Amino acid sequence: MTEPSFTALTAAAARAAHLVVDADPKIFTDDLAAPLLGGRAGELLAYHREHGDQPVLAGARTQVLVRSRYTEAQLGGLTQYVLLGAGLDTYAYRARGADVRVFEVDRPETQAWKRAQLARNGIPAPASVAYVPLDLESGDLVAALIGQGFDVSRPALVGWLGVTMYLTRPAIARTLAVLGGFAPGSQLVADYFLLPQLRDEAGASYAGLVAPVAAQRGEPWLSCFSPESLTDLLRDNGFGPVRHVRQHDHDVWPRTDALRPAGLSVLAHATVA
Repeated sequence: MTEPSFTALTAAAARAAHLVVDADPKIFTDDLAAPLLGGRAGELLAYHREHGDQPVLAGARTQVLVRSRYTEAQLGGLTQYVLLGAGLDTYAYRARGADVRVFEVDRPETQAWKRAQLARNGIPAPASVAYVPLDLESGDLVAALIGQGFDVSRPALVGWLGVTMYLTRPAIARTLAVLGGFAPGSQLVADYFLLPQLRDEAGASYAGLVAPVAAQRGEPWLSCFSPESLTDLLRDNGFGPVRHVRQHDHDVWPRTDALRPAGLSVLAHATVA
Protein backbone atom coordinates (compact mmCIF):
# COMPACT_ATOMS: atom_id res chain seq x y z
CA MET A 1 0.00 0.00 0.00
CA THR A 2 1.34 3.44 -0.99
CA GLU A 3 2.32 5.65 1.95
CA PRO A 4 0.97 9.18 2.28
CA SER A 5 3.30 12.00 1.32
CA PHE A 6 6.25 12.62 3.60
CA THR A 7 4.64 15.95 4.45
CA ALA A 8 1.46 14.24 5.68
CA LEU A 9 3.46 11.79 7.77
CA THR A 10 5.67 14.44 9.36
CA ALA A 11 2.66 16.67 10.16
CA ALA A 12 0.99 13.80 12.01
CA ALA A 13 4.27 12.99 13.76
CA ALA A 14 4.56 16.61 14.90
CA ARG A 15 1.08 16.52 16.43
CA ALA A 16 1.80 13.22 18.13
CA ALA A 17 5.23 14.25 19.40
CA HIS A 18 3.87 17.42 21.00
CA LEU A 19 2.11 15.31 23.62
CA VAL A 20 5.32 13.60 24.74
CA VAL A 21 8.04 16.18 24.04
CA ASP A 22 6.64 19.61 24.89
CA ALA A 23 5.59 21.17 28.16
CA ASP A 24 2.10 21.90 29.43
CA PRO A 25 -0.16 23.56 28.59
CA LYS A 26 -0.48 21.78 25.28
CA ILE A 27 -1.18 23.93 22.25
CA PHE A 28 -3.22 21.22 20.55
CA THR A 29 -4.15 17.72 21.64
CA ASP A 30 -4.31 14.99 19.02
CA ASP A 31 -4.11 11.60 20.70
CA LEU A 32 -4.96 9.75 17.47
CA ALA A 33 -2.09 11.03 15.35
CA ALA A 34 0.42 8.41 16.49
CA PRO A 35 -1.74 5.37 15.58
CA LEU A 36 -2.21 6.69 12.06
CA LEU A 37 1.55 6.66 11.46
CA GLY A 38 1.47 2.89 11.31
CA GLY A 39 4.87 1.24 11.07
CA ARG A 40 6.54 4.65 10.69
CA ALA A 41 5.51 5.79 14.18
CA GLY A 42 8.61 4.61 16.04
CA GLU A 43 11.02 6.11 13.54
CA LEU A 44 9.29 9.47 13.14
CA LEU A 45 8.58 10.03 16.81
CA ALA A 46 12.13 9.06 17.78
CA TYR A 47 13.47 12.11 15.95
CA HIS A 48 11.38 14.37 18.17
CA ARG A 49 12.10 12.45 21.36
CA GLU A 50 15.85 12.52 20.80
CA HIS A 51 16.18 15.96 19.22
CA GLY A 52 13.08 17.82 20.39
CA ASP A 53 14.91 21.14 20.83
CA GLN A 54 16.36 21.07 17.30
CA PRO A 55 15.03 24.20 15.52
CA VAL A 56 13.62 22.39 12.48
CA LEU A 57 11.69 19.83 14.54
CA ALA A 58 10.49 22.41 17.06
CA GLY A 59 9.58 24.73 14.17
CA ALA A 60 7.61 21.97 12.44
CA ARG A 61 5.67 21.26 15.63
CA THR A 62 4.90 24.94 16.09
CA GLN A 63 3.67 25.34 12.54
CA VAL A 64 1.41 22.28 12.63
CA LEU A 65 0.02 22.86 16.11
CA VAL A 66 -1.01 26.49 15.80
CA ARG A 67 -2.65 26.01 12.40
CA SER A 68 -4.69 23.03 13.64
CA ARG A 69 -5.70 24.81 16.84
CA TYR A 70 -6.81 27.94 15.01
CA THR A 71 -8.68 26.15 12.23
CA GLU A 72 -10.74 23.87 14.43
CA ALA A 73 -11.64 26.85 16.64
CA GLN A 74 -13.47 28.40 13.66
CA LEU A 75 -16.07 25.63 13.49
CA GLY A 76 -18.50 27.28 15.88
CA GLY A 77 -21.92 27.39 14.23
CA LEU A 78 -20.80 25.71 11.01
CA THR A 79 -21.96 22.16 10.36
CA GLN A 80 -19.90 21.32 7.26
CA TYR A 81 -16.12 21.01 7.42
CA VAL A 82 -14.17 20.42 4.21
CA LEU A 83 -10.55 19.35 4.58
CA LEU A 84 -8.60 19.84 1.35
CA GLY A 85 -5.58 17.57 1.37
CA ALA A 86 -6.87 15.98 4.56
CA GLY A 87 -3.85 13.73 4.93
CA LEU A 88 -3.81 12.14 8.38
CA ASP A 89 -6.05 14.74 10.02
CA THR A 90 -8.05 13.22 12.90
CA TYR A 91 -10.76 15.80 13.67
CA ALA A 92 -13.59 13.52 12.52
CA TYR A 93 -12.47 10.74 14.88
CA ARG A 94 -11.79 12.98 17.89
CA ALA A 95 -15.00 15.00 17.65
CA ARG A 96 -17.53 12.21 17.92
CA GLY A 97 -20.95 13.58 18.74
CA ALA A 98 -20.25 16.99 17.22
CA ASP A 99 -22.92 18.16 14.81
CA VAL A 100 -20.43 18.54 11.98
CA ARG A 101 -20.28 16.67 8.69
CA VAL A 102 -16.61 16.25 7.74
CA PHE A 103 -15.55 15.89 4.10
CA GLU A 104 -11.99 14.59 3.78
CA VAL A 105 -10.69 15.40 0.31
CA ASP A 106 -7.48 13.68 -0.72
CA ARG A 107 -5.91 11.29 -3.18
CA PRO A 108 -7.35 7.76 -3.10
CA GLU A 109 -4.07 6.13 -2.10
CA THR A 110 -3.68 8.42 0.92
CA GLN A 111 -7.22 7.68 2.02
CA ALA A 112 -6.66 3.94 1.64
CA TRP A 113 -3.58 4.12 3.90
CA LYS A 114 -5.42 6.17 6.49
CA ARG A 115 -8.46 3.91 6.58
CA ALA A 116 -6.21 0.85 6.91
CA GLN A 117 -4.48 2.41 9.94
CA LEU A 118 -7.82 3.34 11.48
CA ALA A 119 -9.05 -0.23 11.09
CA ARG A 120 -5.78 -1.69 12.37
CA ASN A 121 -6.03 0.38 15.53
CA GLY A 122 -9.73 -0.24 16.15
CA ILE A 123 -10.71 3.38 15.47
CA PRO A 124 -14.12 3.32 13.79
CA ALA A 125 -14.99 5.93 11.18
CA PRO A 126 -18.07 7.80 12.41
CA ALA A 127 -21.07 8.28 10.18
CA SER A 128 -20.27 12.00 10.13
CA VAL A 129 -17.16 11.57 7.96
CA ALA A 130 -17.25 11.36 4.17
CA TYR A 131 -14.21 10.37 2.12
CA VAL A 132 -13.90 12.34 -1.11
CA PRO A 133 -11.20 10.78 -3.33
CA LEU A 134 -10.00 13.53 -5.62
CA ASP A 135 -6.90 15.04 -7.19
CA LEU A 136 -7.50 18.79 -6.94
CA GLU A 137 -5.35 19.41 -9.99
CA SER A 138 -7.72 17.53 -12.28
CA GLY A 139 -10.98 16.66 -10.48
CA ASP A 140 -14.28 18.50 -10.02
CA LEU A 141 -14.33 19.43 -6.34
CA VAL A 142 -17.95 20.58 -6.12
CA ALA A 143 -19.31 17.53 -7.93
CA ALA A 144 -17.23 15.22 -5.76
CA LEU A 145 -18.45 16.92 -2.57
CA ILE A 146 -22.09 16.89 -3.66
CA GLY A 147 -21.74 13.21 -4.41
CA GLN A 148 -20.91 12.66 -0.74
CA GLY A 149 -23.81 14.74 0.58
CA PHE A 150 -22.34 18.25 0.68
CA ASP A 151 -25.06 20.92 0.80
CA VAL A 152 -24.00 23.81 -1.44
CA SER A 153 -26.71 26.04 0.04
CA ARG A 154 -25.21 25.97 3.56
CA PRO A 155 -21.98 27.66 4.68
CA ALA A 156 -18.94 25.49 5.34
CA LEU A 157 -15.53 25.81 6.90
CA VAL A 158 -12.74 24.83 4.54
CA GLY A 159 -9.36 23.91 6.01
CA TRP A 160 -6.54 23.96 3.46
CA LEU A 161 -3.46 23.32 5.54
CA GLY A 162 0.05 22.38 4.50
CA VAL A 163 -0.81 22.44 0.79
CA THR A 164 -0.54 25.84 -0.93
CA MET A 165 3.25 25.99 -0.77
CA TYR A 166 3.44 22.85 -2.92
CA LEU A 167 1.12 24.19 -5.65
CA THR A 168 1.65 26.68 -8.45
CA ARG A 169 -0.18 30.00 -8.29
CA PRO A 170 -2.50 29.06 -11.20
CA ALA A 171 -3.46 25.86 -9.35
CA ILE A 172 -4.14 27.82 -6.18
CA ALA A 173 -6.23 30.35 -8.10
CA ARG A 174 -8.31 27.59 -9.72
CA THR A 175 -9.16 26.10 -6.34
CA LEU A 176 -9.93 29.50 -4.82
CA ALA A 177 -12.30 30.22 -7.71
CA VAL A 178 -14.26 27.10 -6.75
CA LEU A 179 -14.22 27.83 -3.02
CA GLY A 180 -15.29 31.42 -3.63
CA GLY A 181 -18.50 30.03 -5.11
CA PHE A 182 -19.48 28.29 -1.87
CA ALA A 183 -22.46 29.59 0.09
CA PRO A 184 -22.03 33.13 1.47
CA GLY A 185 -20.60 33.03 4.98
CA SER A 186 -18.40 30.03 4.20
CA GLN A 187 -14.93 30.42 5.65
CA LEU A 188 -11.51 29.37 4.44
CA VAL A 189 -8.44 28.90 6.61
CA ALA A 190 -5.35 28.26 4.51
CA ASP A 191 -1.71 28.50 5.48
CA TYR A 192 0.92 29.92 3.17
CA PHE A 193 4.61 30.78 3.24
CA LEU A 194 5.80 34.37 3.19
CA LEU A 195 8.03 35.64 0.42
CA PRO A 196 11.73 35.35 1.37
CA GLN A 197 12.16 39.10 1.92
CA LEU A 198 9.27 39.13 4.44
CA ARG A 199 10.58 36.34 6.68
CA ASP A 200 12.19 37.05 10.03
CA GLU A 201 15.48 35.46 11.08
CA ALA A 202 13.82 32.34 12.49
CA GLY A 203 11.63 31.90 9.42
CA ALA A 204 14.54 32.37 7.03
CA SER A 205 16.67 29.89 8.96
CA TYR A 206 13.90 27.27 8.94
CA ALA A 207 13.31 27.76 5.22
CA GLY A 208 17.02 27.51 4.45
CA LEU A 209 17.22 24.14 6.17
CA VAL A 210 13.90 22.62 5.09
CA ALA A 211 13.23 23.82 1.54
CA PRO A 212 16.21 21.98 -0.05
CA VAL A 213 15.26 18.73 1.70
CA ALA A 214 11.64 19.08 0.59
CA ALA A 215 12.78 19.56 -3.00
CA GLN A 216 15.02 16.50 -2.81
CA ARG A 217 12.03 14.46 -1.62
CA GLY A 218 10.01 15.57 -4.62
CA GLU A 219 7.92 18.16 -2.76
CA PRO A 220 9.47 21.51 -3.72
CA TRP A 221 8.03 24.78 -2.43
CA LEU A 222 6.38 26.37 -5.46
CA SER A 223 4.41 29.33 -4.12
CA CYS A 224 5.01 32.01 -1.51
CA PHE A 225 3.03 35.21 -0.98
CA SER A 226 2.93 38.56 0.68
CA PRO A 227 -0.27 39.10 2.71
CA GLU A 228 -1.28 41.79 0.22
CA SER A 229 -0.86 39.60 -2.86
CA LEU A 230 -2.80 36.73 -1.33
CA THR A 231 -5.56 39.10 -0.22
CA ASP A 232 -5.86 40.31 -3.81
CA LEU A 233 -6.04 36.72 -5.07
CA LEU A 234 -8.74 35.85 -2.56
CA ARG A 235 -10.83 38.91 -3.36
CA ASP A 236 -10.50 38.24 -7.08
CA ASN A 237 -12.09 34.85 -6.45
CA GLY A 238 -15.17 35.76 -4.43
CA PHE A 239 -13.89 36.30 -0.91
CA GLY A 240 -14.60 39.34 1.22
CA PRO A 241 -12.84 40.04 4.52
CA VAL A 242 -9.39 38.48 4.91
CA ARG A 243 -7.40 38.18 8.11
CA HIS A 244 -3.75 37.14 8.19
CA VAL A 245 -2.72 35.39 11.39
CA ARG A 246 1.01 35.07 12.01
CA GLN A 247 2.49 32.59 14.44
CA HIS A 248 3.29 35.46 16.80
CA ASP A 249 -0.43 36.37 16.92
CA HIS A 250 -1.63 33.14 18.53
CA ASP A 251 -2.52 33.21 22.21
CA VAL A 252 -0.09 30.46 23.22
CA TRP A 253 3.06 32.47 24.01
CA PRO A 254 5.35 32.57 25.92
CA ARG A 255 6.27 28.96 26.60
CA THR A 256 8.89 27.16 28.66
CA ASP A 257 9.74 24.53 26.02
CA ALA A 258 11.46 24.81 22.63
CA LEU A 259 8.40 26.02 20.73
CA ARG A 260 8.80 29.58 19.41
CA PRO A 261 6.94 31.58 16.74
CA ALA A 262 8.66 32.27 13.44
CA GLY A 263 7.90 34.55 10.52
CA LEU A 264 7.39 32.03 7.74
CA SER A 265 4.01 30.28 7.84
CA VAL A 266 0.90 32.49 8.03
CA LEU A 267 -2.78 31.62 8.15
CA ALA A 268 -5.16 33.41 5.79
CA HIS A 269 -8.70 33.42 7.16
CA ALA A 270 -11.20 34.56 4.55
CA THR A 271 -14.99 34.65 4.28
CA VAL A 272 -17.03 34.13 1.13
CA ALA A 273 -18.76 37.40 0.31
